[in-house]
Amino acid sequence: MKKEKQTIPLPFPIYLWIIVFLGASGLADSIYLSISHYRVYTDITYKSFCAISKAINCDTVSQSPYSIFLGIPVPVWGVIGYTFFLLFTPFAWSKEAEKHRIWPILFFISLAFSIYSIILAFISTFYIHSYCIMCIVSFGVSFLLLYYTWLIRRRFDKSGLIRGLVLDMEFLWKMRKKTLSVFFPAFCLFFVVFIFFPTYWRLTPPVSSEDIPHGVTDDGYPWIGAKNPELEITEFTDYQCFQCKKMHFFLRQIIAKKPDKIRLIHRHFPMDHKYNPIVKEPLYVGSGIMAIFAVYAQTQDKFWEMNDTLFEIGGNKDYINAKELAEKVGLDYRALLLSIKNRIIRYKVKHDISIGIKLGINGTPCYVINDQVYLGQIPPKILKDVMD
Repeated sequence: MKKEKQTIPLPFPIYLWIIVFLGASGLADSIYLSISHYRVYTDITYKSFCAISKAINCDTVSQSPYSIFLGIPVPVWGVIGYTFFLLFTPFAWSKEAEKHRIWPILFFISLAFSIYSIILAFISTFYIHSYCIMCIVSFGVSFLLLYYTWLIRRRFDKSGLIRGLVLDMEFLWKMRKKTLSVFFPAFCLFFVVFIFFPTYWRLTPPVSSEDIPHGVTDDGYPWIGAKNPELEITEFTDYQCFQCKKMHFFLRQIIAKKPDKIRLIHRHFPMDHKYNPIVKEPLYVGSGIMAIFAVYAQTQDKFWEMNDTLFEIGGNKDYINAKELAEKVGLDYRALLLSIKNRIIRYKVKHDISIGIKLGINGTPCYVINDQVYLGQIPPKILKDVMD
């Protein structure tokens, strides 16, 4: 009979440093994703390096409601998780551990990371329909941590997982002074973060003011801001487009601060395949009806109330409750529903779309300033010159 080859493990420090490197990599990745998530919601000029296409787009993932869990951004949970993981590694290095301890605990933590990664991948595939490259990196780190914690246990600890977990707890209890000195401040910090984390992702329109002039252009398009503006901006937007929402609220905040300098004219460009001929497959389904609701609200002198409300709820719900919308804006519910079949109102929406197509617009948001078309965002210098 042939003798089985005995596996000779590498020196223990090599395994430990691999674990530390992977944990630190996951932490760095989560910090980057946390910063990116923050900038997506607060910086109008920001676009992440992995916003490559519709299918591969970190910004799309950040913009989804699934990027928030229990009131905390998912990447921030990653920062907390990897930090918690790394805090255990000094215990594994201690002489008392004798290469055996802490690995069952780290294995179960890695298992939790891996299961959570599978859930996030499922959500990206079937709900968001887009993937984040840096999230995929984090998934890989989680699975590698799971593999190496399993491998280290196999190399250096022959006790079962449950028995090993019990021994780990006893080990930490024996070193309770050190354990408390490491984890108590960390738990306090995590608690403070959980309670006081700022909800920067909740974009809300500025409070409407009677002092801000608004009206209708000679061509019949609603405007708000200066009667005699230094800068006139025409926006072509979709109520379900996140970037449209962010830019629109940003411009409204500027107008609220400088109502005598900027005029904003609104025009509709819903990226809804039922209304927009350049959209060949379902994208922002329902945004065409939202545009119709806004045009109807204009006939009732309620355009900006409806406009801000539609941007606030757009993309956050699977459907729009027309009755609740009518009550919130102060419109007749039945008349609002009938506007969907109103030929004149439908024509106004289609006319805006046709004008946008003639201007070469193929996405939202888009801005026309002094006959120049800017897709996605307004050059900061244009706004800076007016603000200065």
